[in-house]
Amino acid sequence: MRYLKEETCAKSETNIQKEKEQDDQDCSAHPQASHHESTTGESSTKEQACAGEEDSDPPADRETVKEKELEDCTKNSAFKKTHKSDKSVLLQRLAKLCFGCIAAVTCGMMYAVYLSAYHERKFWFSSRQELEREITFLGGSGLYYYYYKHMLSVPSFERGMHELMHDNRTVSTQTINAVEQLFLYPEIVTSFLYRVTGSQDVIEPVYFYIGVVFGLQAVYVTALFVSSWLMSGTWVAGMLAVAWYIINRPDTTKVDYAIPLRDNWALPYFSCQVVALTGFLRNSSSSATEMFCYVLMGASTFTFILIWEHSHYVLFVQGLAVFLIDCFDLVQPRKVADIYKVYLCSVVLAYVLQFQNSSLLSSPLLSLLAGSAIARYLQHNMKIGSLGARLMKILLHFYLVFTLGITFSYIVKKLIPVDESDHMLKFLEVKFGLNTTTDFVTNLLLCQEGFHSPSQDFFLRLTQASVLPFYVLVLLVCLLSTLQAIYRRLSGEPLKSNIRLEDGRIGEKPEVIYHVFHTLLFGMLAMVFEGLKYLWTPYVCMFTAFGVCSPELWMTVFKWLKFKSVHPVVLALILSTAVPTIIGFSLWREYFPRVIAELSELQEFHDPDTVELMNWIKRQAQGTAVFAGSPQLMGAVKLCSGWTVTSLPIYTDINLLRRSENIYQVYAMRSAEDIYKILTSYKASYVIIEEMVCSEMSAINGCRIKDLLDVSNGHVVYEKGEMYAFSKYRRFCHEIKMNYSPYINYFTRVFWNRSYHVYKVNSVISFQY
Repeated sequence: MRYLKEETCAKSETNIQKEKEQDDQDCSAHPQASHHESTTGESSTKEQACAGEEDSDPPADRETVKEKELEDCTKNSAFKKTHKSDKSVLLQRLAKLCFGCIAAVTCGMMYAVYLSAYHERKFWFSSRQELEREITFLGGSGLYYYYYKHMLSVPSFERGMHELMHDNRTVSTQTINAVEQLFLYPEIVTSFLYRVTGSQDVIEPVYFYIGVVFGLQAVYVTALFVSSWLMSGTWVAGMLAVAWYIINRPDTTKVDYAIPLRDNWALPYFSCQVVALTGFLRNSSSSATEMFCYVLMGASTFTFILIWEHSHYVLFVQGLAVFLIDCFDLVQPRKVADIYKVYLCSVVLAYVLQFQNSSLLSSPLLSLLAGSAIARYLQHNMKIGSLGARLMKILLHFYLVFTLGITFSYIVKKLIPVDESDHMLKFLEVKFGLNTTTDFVTNLLLCQEGFHSPSQDFFLRLTQASVLPFYVLVLLVCLLSTLQAIYRRLSGEPLKSNIRLEDGRIGEKPEVIYHVFHTLLFGMLAMVFEGLKYLWTPYVCMFTAFGVCSPELWMTVFKWLKFKSVHPVVLALILSTAVPTIIGFSLWREYFPRVIAELSELQEFHDPDTVELMNWIKRQAQGTAVFAGSPQLMGAVKLCSGWTVTSLPIYTDINLLRRSENIYQVYAMRSAEDIYKILTSYKASYVIIEEMVCSEMSAINGCRIKDLLDVSNGHVVYEKGEMYAFSKYRRFCHEIKMNYSPYINYFTRVFWNRSYHVYKVNSVISFQY
């Protein structure tokens, strides 16, 4: 068709030229004298026509018209060629987009299937009874699943919501709003979906619950795929990011062993928010794409805040990255203002739906927004002037923002009763060596694995998977290019909105600059707290995959090296394809057999002592019984039996932490009378003593519960490397097993096995000697 149209246009040009020549010949053959008469009517008519042309349209004008016609025909032909070329490019882009989306969704679905199969092999889940399945929810995380079960057991959804918001059957002597205190919206929504979809006749509740969690992990992986794809321009980067994420699974997710944790519900929404923010910051995004990213960013930010108590801290770190981009004028101010609006609206909506949770009003995220808005109002001309002047203005801006933010937080805490204490500040002081303390709660938090610094094994695993060496190289290139962009911007040079491959300026892309700051800030936190590696490592995988697959990154390096022996653009395209191919092949060869081996290897989770204890509680204990013990064990007791407990495995509530400290006194050097008074103050009917805690022989850095209690109670003092003991009582958990007075006066043993001893707290004291 294309060649046919070109031939038609050529024929039109030929016809126009022939008509012009014929007209010239006719006019030249016309007689000059007017007295000569034409012998035929045709001759006379032609003469009149020629004379008329001479009178009304001179020859120069006629030539101009015909030239215009020829030019219009040429333009029309070129337009049709361009239109065809645009259609071809559009079809290629659509095919690439379609294939990339299919690859992203396929990676997510395969990962969800892999998690399901691995979970089945690890716990033999389908062949176990309901009680044994529930025990597999380790680390006290099963407490969340209990509320999901409770919502399914009540007659109506409204009745279940009322009971959760006025819960007096979970913590003894307290009525709590479980939705607010435990962030139970995931369980509420999941139970509602289970009811309305009619899944009761299709799937068991536990499979529906873990299926939703595994589905969210598929969303997580898909979002990482899309993030790497957006920045690099190739879906190969997404494939490589997913491969690294799965290989480094012990350091990227906790879903393997603690399914109901809030992290596993919330982080997929954060990954969607990061994808939306990445697309929103891009200069090449169309208005429709930008609007879609903005809406997605708002929805995912709100959901993230709503379902995780630590979300506003994570968004504060992200907000710092956006704040830095804005200070150095590396992104349009309009977009920064829109992002801040998303933060503000999400915090306000979450504040309402979380029953006026005052901690959100005093959160560092809201303080940053308030400080930034006021400082910007005070500094109108921050982004103009010479290099030195702009640096001074930026330093002043930093000072104003953080000073005003701290002031705003202080005023909010004074005006609104915020239910939080200074235990986190004390914890940070001790963590960074600014202070020492004997406080049990502070030392208990410091002993949690997530608050330790990362071990060498963590870095060794990342190095063996090849992600850490490439991450360092990619980060260095992007960081240096970003610093160059900052220098050029502060010097008054405008940034390019459309960066070509030949420019070699990857650090001028706003989405790349954001991820550089993102990975640096979260990386610094992960170097201090190992638990934050689950926030940092997935984006290490994504960021590294983007770098090795990005021609712009290789072109930036070649620009610096002034490489001329081979055309740098061609070499950049070759390396951006060859390097990830080599990495992918080596990963496939080394780690794919391991992944298959994980699925084929049958593991065994066997805890008969805990199963025996839970069965005894369900059969022998009265419905009004209250159990006391360690918070992790109490979470399992609540899940498996539904009985009231004295403490819960929650580390963000100082009141529950103090309760746990008091119950832990059964492992301290205290008298029987002291322990009896503590337990009766919480109306405990039974106390469970764990042999593992009582007889623990050694612990790193003095993190045994017994040691923490002895230091806190002043029963053991360390001075100049010497230990001094001051208690006149022996350890309670050992002495009560002897069954002699005065312990048998207050407590009666009713159950025991190798791991647990259960004692009934006597309501009537009988003195025996």
